[in-house]
Amino acid sequence: MGKDTLESMLEYFANEHLQQMIFSNPAEKGGLSKVRVRPVVLKGQLKFQAEELTEKQAFHQNLSFEDLKDYTQDRMNGRFRQLEILSALGSGMALVGKKGTMTVKMKRKPGEPERVGELWHNRKKRYILEEGIPVPFLVDLGVMTPEGMIIRSHYDKFRQINRFLEFIEDVLPRLNRERENTILDFGCGKSYLTFAMYHYLHQIKRIPIRIIGLDLKKDVIARCSLLAEKYGYDRLAFYYGDIADYEGVDQVDMVVTLHACDTATDYALAKAVHWGAKVILSVPCCQHELNRQMKNELLKPVLQYGVIRERMAALYTDALRAELLEREGYRTQVLEFISMEHTPKNLLIRAVKDGKRKENQEQIQRIQEFLQVDLTLARLLERGQADDLL
Repeated sequence: MGKDTLESMLEYFANEHLQQMIFSNPAEKGGLSKVRVRPVVLKGQLKFQAEELTEKQAFHQNLSFEDLKDYTQDRMNGRFRQLEILSALGSGMALVGKKGTMTVKMKRKPGEPERVGELWHNRKKRYILEEGIPVPFLVDLGVMTPEGMIIRSHYDKFRQINRFLEFIEDVLPRLNRERENTILDFGCGKSYLTFAMYHYLHQIKRIPIRIIGLDLKKDVIARCSLLAEKYGYDRLAFYYGDIADYEGVDQVDMVVTLHACDTATDYALAKAVHWGAKVILSVPCCQHELNRQMKNELLKPVLQYGVIRERMAALYTDALRAELLEREGYRTQVLEFISMEHTPKNLLIRAVKDGKRKENQEQIQRIQEFLQVDLTLARLLERGQADDLL
């Protein structure tokens, strides 16, 4: 057997038996921090999905085998120093030394490998909430049968709930296992995600939590309260009210706000910062404030188109929110999230408190002056929330 090379390693492992490839140890800071590659089947064809991670974002692209070979050569040629491959056939490792020399090692499992049949027979993703295991609230909400099978017409909802739980899974280390964690969910609505969050953290992960759901619809609060009582979720409570003036707690560990319209998101984020929340998960919507305010002669030809203006306003709003959270000591990411309403992909702002304040006030101010806007969140944080939130 000849010497292992990067190409021979890909020839052996890049097939339906592949579990994952991980590019790590970037040569330079500020760009991609890690890349994960996994096999997927798209329209009956085996592809390889690359998830590229930066400090704040995640990008995806699907590659053929030939594309994957070129992609791997490019990533290992000065961009990453390490590649790890895990497969049902064994494992492989490629390391690039200081002088640019690459060492490749492969470990092949003896015998006939198990077929990774799920790739080729209606490939089933491994979800946090698994099909075949009944979850009471999903049964009552019509997503599952009493036997735990997913009702076909609600499979998207099932997938979206699991995607939300993946965002929470990433921040589990921030939650305290020695004391009760308080989580506040504003705009809980039908509460698919609120119940999912409680079930996952309390029932599956056994993390001590108390979840408070707030909403401005009294009928929603009444219905959700009955369901929580029915399931015996004694640390899940729902109240009628607005997060901006909610005073039921002194400290909150995590704030979740999904589809809080327009400036309601700003009040929720400001309140979360005021509480010193360790984790913030926010899916904003209806970002009208900047749409009403934006004025700029240079951008006038672009802003005259209503739909373009609306989308630009939404993107500027959420980008400024993310930067303001960075200024307040939160490591912030803006990620794609498919909403429950089957609208186009929304953005999810995930902020984790690390205490490192970004020195970006001048840039934030210049952007606001350029657009001639005054974002509510900026005003609330500037005032220390004393006038608006206390």
